[in-house]
Amino acid sequence: QVQLVESGGGLVQAGGSLRLSCVASGRTFSMYAMGWFRQAPGNERDFVTAINWSGSSTAYADSVKGRFTISRDNAKNTVYLQMNSLKPEDKAVYYCAAANSRHLSITTSGMGYWGKGTLVTVSS
Repeated sequence: QVQLVESGGGLVQAGGSLRLSCVASGRTFSMYAMGWFRQAPGNERDFVTAINWSGSSTAYADSVKGRFTISRDNAKNTVYLQMNSLKPEDKAVYYCAAANSRHLSITTSGMGYWGKGTLVTVSS
């Protein structure tokens, strides 16, 4: 079992930045690729970004490419999401997830564990 706890969400003006953190506990963190997904009201949960177990490979949704950066620190059991140039359409609940393997996944079905989410609100 893996427990995931997100933090860092909040209210920010358009053009601003936030950094989300996700701390994992339970099984060995480096066994899992990690990802961030987001869900706006009335929408499905969408892929944002993912990173493999070592941090050597990443993937991004087109909508966040060039603005968001995922990273991980295996010594701290933590994955981060740096969000810059935020837009009102980035408003959503952001979920941290651990994949079913060390290889990154961009689908919800590829993730085995989920955090409870942290809300990001971007004002225009």
